This record gives sequence, structure tokens and C-alpha cells, in this order.
Amino acid sequence: MLTTLARFAAARPRVVLGIALLLMVLCGLFGATAQAHMKSGGFVTEDLESVRAAEFIADHFTGGDPNYVLLIQAEDGVDSAAAKAAAQRVTDQLRTYPEVSGIQSYWSARPDLAQALRGKDGRSGIVVASIEGDDGELSERAAKISETVQTSGDGVTVRAGGLAAVFADMNAQISEDLIVAEAIAVPLTGLLLILVFGSVVAAALPIAIGLFAIAAALGILRALTVVTDVSMYALNMTTALGLAMAIDYSLFIVSRYREELANGLDSRAAVVRSIQTAGRTVVYSALVVALSLAALAVFPQYFFKSFAYAGIAVVAAAAGAAVIVLPAILVLVGDRVNALDLRVPLRRMFRRPEPTEPQPERSLWYRWVVGVMKRAAPVAVVTTIALLLLGSPFLSAHFGYPDDRALTQSAPSRQVGDALRSDFSADLGASAYAVLPGFRSGQGEIGAYAAALSKVADVPAVLSSDGVYVNGLRAAAASPEMSGPAGTFLSIGTRLDPYSTAGKDQLAEIRAVPAPGDVLFGGAAALNQDSVSAIADRLPLAAALIAVTTLILLFLFTGSLLLPVKALLLNILSLAATFGAMVWIFQDGHLSGLLGFTPTGKLDLAMPILMFSLAFGASMDYEVFLLSRIREEWLAGEKTAAGNTHAVAMGVARTGRIFTAAALLMSIVFLALASSGVAAMKLFGIGCALAVLSDATVIRALLAPALMRVMGTANWWAPKPLAALHRRFGLAEETNDPSPRVEAESAGTGDAASRTRADRVADLVSE
Repeated sequence: MLTTLARFAAARPRVVLGIALLLMVLCGLFGATAQAHMKSGGFVTEDLESVRAAEFIADHFTGGDPNYVLLIQAEDGVDSAAAKAAAQRVTDQLRTYPEVSGIQSYWSARPDLAQALRGKDGRSGIVVASIEGDDGELSERAAKISETVQTSGDGVTVRAGGLAAVFADMNAQISEDLIVAEAIAVPLTGLLLILVFGSVVAAALPIAIGLFAIAAALGILRALTVVTDVSMYALNMTTALGLAMAIDYSLFIVSRYREELANGLDSRAAVVRSIQTAGRTVVYSALVVALSLAALAVFPQYFFKSFAYAGIAVVAAAAGAAVIVLPAILVLVGDRVNALDLRVPLRRMFRRPEPTEPQPERSLWYRWVVGVMKRAAPVAVVTTIALLLLGSPFLSAHFGYPDDRALTQSAPSRQVGDALRSDFSADLGASAYAVLPGFRSGQGEIGAYAAALSKVADVPAVLSSDGVYVNGLRAAAASPEMSGPAGTFLSIGTRLDPYSTAGKDQLAEIRAVPAPGDVLFGGAAALNQDSVSAIADRLPLAAALIAVTTLILLFLFTGSLLLPVKALLLNILSLAATFGAMVWIFQDGHLSGLLGFTPTGKLDLAMPILMFSLAFGASMDYEVFLLSRIREEWLAGEKTAAGNTHAVAMGVARTGRIFTAAALLMSIVFLALASSGVAAMKLFGIGCALAVLSDATVIRALLAPALMRVMGTANWWAPKPLAALHRRFGLAEETNDPSPRVEAESAGTGDAASRTRADRVADLVSE
């Protein structure tokens, strides 16, 4: 199959390239409007208790659950004429929108309730309202309304906050971040590729395939919006993934192409041989990454599903471009792939001789791996302990729903959130709700329930249809609009961060208070707990799918029973260390000043899950690339312990420079996301970059060769039934167009040379 594709591209390069350019333009034009069709929500599902509670309030009580807050701050005080005029203006404006209901204002509320809407400093007051719509519609509607009502002048400032405004600000920030990230990533990757290849022409090829992948990603995302909901977050992450994978895959193939040219093949034969070897690795790597992302489809939230669908499609596009479009370009470029070598004028300037490419046995990577394998057991033990220690902070990880603090302090909704937390007796956006559908008993029971709820620690007040209760006593008149034929609900204020451990404990105490009927709990704390539980319930299934599919694919790739297990365990170990670092940085707040985010004592659970799926696949990408060369050396050499050691050393020597460069390139793409003004995107970008870098260095340069030396020939063992299965269904390397090196090996000279080198490696390791 791969040989056929390579020969087709090599025979008709201009046709292939023309079709690719046409697809790139069409995808780019079609995908230009993808952002406008995406949604900012997708974190919750309708079956959650907290969501059903919110829907009950929205359906039966106008504005009972406010999600939009306008903070009005006046230099002359909240009761000044300017503040009153501003409040009247925004209230009138809100009433013009049919989707807005339940408007309440400090300036028009009952005196006994108005104090909750007034800031402690006397210079700020709030207007609250409810915007109808799901979490995707909220963002669009809030953004439109905020453009009208937010003003600053004459000593009065109006800012928009609340859940709806937070969604809107996050959307706007993510859209800006995508442009910045690509503006950072593409030039930097180009410079690094020039350093890796020397040649400007060779460096330009992965960038060209990367740009094709970005255009394809946008087109794919736009197409997906036609048939399903797609999260706004997928825009950043999927385009970054497409760029990273395309550059990685292109790097592998271009490097192998240059190697085959150096072996004496002409350009067409070198292309075919490169696709048979490196292209085969690319296909397997793409399968691993795609199946890792496919596991996200088991989660019910469309936030995860959109990543699964888009991720699979984008990885397929990147791999397809690498094995079909890139060969066509390489045939057209031919020997000029090494042209415009910037190192040549620099050597002339400094009068340096042209360097000779060392044999793999004399390279730094070869000597390094031999040194590692001489101390294989100690290196394996020490490295494993170090990674476990780095991962230990993850044992104390806390997860929660993101709020306005995920934004920078310059965002209006973040400023409103900070004011509500510090200047008001209770954060109205953090209130809990007890909903009693169909409740028709007397108000006395509701009053007793409200009184009991008000006695819970750090609950400043409970609003009910029987009155406002504080510390078990009725402090204000009833709110009759909180009860009706469909049932009733109570609003339970809080002084605590609803996403904190204390907020979780308070919710448990509230749930424990006996209710006069069937009750549903809503609000920020309940939504947070329900969302985390819903995600956690599906985690074992997702992890099992990733593990099983990875083990099967690697077995089909290597024919070994132990190598897939080793690869799986090493990836988990590497990711555990990365997750520990993320807890230390983002949950505990270390480096928060340097990175520009506000620690909240929790992590957004969605980000570690996305990180695991993507970083796991990317790490396995390097594992597949490394194992492919080690296996190639093993099959060409002696099937002994010395032959295994030699194969490992040669495999790393031939690939170490490439997969290290690939890791640096991919980390640049991910680190570009760290420039985002949304904390979750920072976590994702930095986390994925650390995972990729640690895997390409600590795992591939230390732990993997050490363990392969310890296991010896057992690396390649499989029970007879599985070995027969691999012979029948495993993907064997095609050698229809062998390179001179392979021809020599098949004639027997390669085996003799391999045995000689293997004996020399064995002597070095045993010293």
C-alpha cells in the first residue's frame, strides 16, 4: 500500500502537488469561518442534577438563577446621581433584549434586599439578570449585550461579569491567542528546522506540510460544525496538533530521504525507500495518536467529543500529507533538498573545514547509549525513582470547574469576579440552589428548611418564598416569586469559593440538611461536583481503551510481547511526572507570577485528560520511531544479547538527533499556546511541551535503552501463538526497492559487519 502510494506520487508529482494546493485553498477558504460556528460550552450534559435544577428554575421562575452581572462603580459613591443614571441606562438597555429576564438592581431592589447588591466600600453596586440559552448561546448573547452596556466615563464604570460574560471573554481571548500562537510557532519552528537540516530547502518542506495541515484542520473543523457541536477550545488545540504532527512526520521522512540519497539512491528510489521505512512509522504513529484521541469520545460532553472527531481527522490529514504530498515535493526537489545550506557561507567566513558526517558508531548518541547500557540497572532504578518523585504532587491534585480567574486581570469579567469576592458580603454568582419540583405544602415547612440551611457555616443568608433567613432567624420578608404551581426553590448564599475544598464540604453539609420533599441542588458548587464526577466516571473506560489499542498496535508493529508493555509503562511514568509538575505549578501556584496566571488551588480536570490523550500519542510517536530503527538493526544483525545491545545503540544513534529535534519542534508549537490569556490553555501548552521534552530526553535517552539492555533478547520474544498471529497480521516492512545498505545486508556482508559491531558494543558494555 505505502509502496504503491509512494510510486504514484513519484510518477505524477505535479498532479499530486496541484491537487494538494487546490485542497489547501478550498479548506482554508471553507474553514475561515469555522470560529463563528463553534461553541464555548460543552462541559456539561443535561442529565446532571445541577443542570436539571438550573433548567427547572429557568423554565418556571423568571431570572431565578442570574448568570449575568453588571458592576457599576462610581467615584462619588453608589448613591450619586451619576451612578443612578448609569444604573437606569443599563437596566433600560437590558430590557430591550428578549433573551434577558429577572433584572434586579441595587437602585430598585427592596431596601431589606438591596444591601446584598451594594459593595462594602460604598462606591459599587450591581445589576443582575439572567440570559437564556445553553452554554454556547450564552457566550454569543453576552458578548453582544456587553458591547452595548459596558462603558467608562464621567466617573462611572460599568463592567460585565457572571458566567455568561466569562464565556464571552474566554471566547474572545482564545480567538486572539490562536493568531499569536501561530505567529510565534511557525517562524520559530522554521529557524529550528534550518539549524537541524542546515539547508533552507529541507527546512521549508516540513513547514509547507504543516501549513497544509493547518488549512486542513480549519476545513475539517468547519465541516464538523455542520453535523455536530464543536468546542471553541478545539480551534487552538487541533490546529496546534495538526501543525506539530505534520512537522514531526515530515521531519522523519525528509531525514530518511536525505539518508537514502547519501546511500547512493536516486531521488525516486530514495522517496520510495523513505516511505517504506519512515512512512511506515508515520502511519503507525498516526494510528496511535488517533486512537488515543478517539478515547475522548467515551465522555458524554461534546467538549471532549469534538476533540475526538477533529483530532482523528487532523492527524489523518497530517499523516496523509506526509506520505502522499511530501513524496511528490521531494521528487520535484530531488538533490536540491540540500541546497541553500546556510552553514557553507558561515564556514567560509570563519575558515572552517567542511565537517564529515561521523559513522553512527562514532556519534555522541552511540557513545551515550553505550555508557547508559554499561550501567543499565542503576540508571533504570534511579531514573524511575526520580520520575516517581516528580509525579508525587499529582497524588494531592484537586479538580474543579474553571471560573473567571482562568482569565487575566485585564478581562472585565475577571475584574467583576474579583470585586464580588472581595467587596460584597456574598458572591451572587456562587450561590447554591435547592429546588423542590412539585412542592405544594405549607410555607412553614419551607421556612423551617430555610432556617436550617442558614445555620450552615459560612452561609450568610437563605432566600425563600417564606422569607430571608440568617443564622436560623427570619430577617426579611418573603420573596413570593420563588414559589409557584410547579414547585419552589431556595437561594443559599455563601462566603466560600464554590470550587474549593471548603466549598465542596459546605455543599455536602447543605445536602445533609433534611428537606421537606424531593430536592435538586444547583449552583456553582453543585455544577462543579457533578461535572467532575461525570468525567471521572468515564476515565477508567477511556484509559482502558487507550492502553488496549496501544498494546495491540505496538505488538503488530514489533511482534514483541514485552516491548509494547514497556512502552506503555514508560509513557505512563513520563506523563505522571508531567502531571506532578502541573500540580506544583498551576494548582500550588509556583511560577504563577512568571507565567501570569492566578492559582485557585485546583486544576481544570478537562485539561489533564486532553493532555494525557494527546501527549500519550505524541510520546508513543517517538517510541514507534525509535523502535522502528532498533528493530531494523535487530533484524539485520545477530539475534543474541550482544546483537540486541548493538541494535539499541545503533537505533538511538540513527534517530536520537531526529526525535530530539522533533520534540523541540513540537514543544515550540505547544509552548506557543502558553502565551494564552486563559489559564487552562497555559496548562495545556506547558504540560504537553514538558511531556514531549521529558519523553524525548529522559525516557528515550536513559530509561528505554537501559531497560532494553536489561531485558536483552526477551525484548523480541512472543509466545508461539502470538508470533504466528504477528506473521499473519503484523505490518512487515516492504523492501521492494532496497537501498544499497539493505542489499549488502541481505547478501551476508551486513550480518558479518553487524556481528563485528555487536561484539564491539558487547565489549564496551561489559567493561
